[in-house]
Amino acid sequence: MIVDFTGRRVLVTGSTSGIGFAAARGFLAAGASVVVNGRGAESVAAAVARLGGPAAAVSGFAGDLATESACSRLVGDHPHFDVIVNNIGVYGPQDFFDIPDSEWERFFRTNVMSGVRLARAYAPAMVERGWGRIVFVSSESALNIPVDMIHYGFTKTAQLAISRGLAKRLAGTGVTVNAVLPGPTLSEGVAGMLRADVDRTGDSLEKVAADFIAAQRASSILRRAATVDEVANLIVYVSSRQASATTGAALRVDGGVVDTIV
Repeated sequence: MIVDFTGRRVLVTGSTSGIGFAAARGFLAAGASVVVNGRGAESVAAAVARLGGPAAAVSGFAGDLATESACSRLVGDHPHFDVIVNNIGVYGPQDFFDIPDSEWERFFRTNVMSGVRLARAYAPAMVERGWGRIVFVSSESALNIPVDMIHYGFTKTAQLAISRGLAKRLAGTGVTVNAVLPGPTLSEGVAGMLRADVDRTGDSLEKVAADFIAAQRASSILRRAATVDEVANLIVYVSSRQASATTGAALRVDGGVVDTIV
């Protein structure tokens, strides 16, 4: 199977590091023109430089896509995409009774409304062209709501509802909409969260991550954290022409954490 995105324009939100960066790198390697996104100009420029490739193939957009103004500016600067990967997201443990309204709203604006706005802006032209891909990067936390991040789980479940509903709305158009559900993934953010345990124990980051999964995600079949590239591979595939019969799906790359057959 040769996955080829030659001539396709791809947006990956929240792509200066982690899963988003790995997905941007995968699309670029497959011939796409890619726009990477982050909140700050410095981090975006650094990501573009790390990706390398021809200047015409990779560019950046700095802006907080949790805001309506940044989404509007993005659409003005880049009016055409064939593939949108809604990867931008925030997370962090906090007890339910300590979460103020402002945090619920921040998580919803970032994790949910950013993707809603971009899909609403770009899908009509995809329909006119008869081809397009919209991917929401959700999480196994959409199904296994984490007790210490209920607000995060809520937004990830919302992404599943939106992706399924939008896929049905776009039935028969050639535009597919899917959600990808990563499990524990060794991104820079997770590595930072585990750094104190690495320093305390002297164990490798991979060992500490595996111990965390054994303690906190005991249902894992993989028994280790996924790499960002392992998650990005599924994002790239489901965005390809080969995945034309996959739409309205919640595709797990969770290492078997979610204990269900289907």
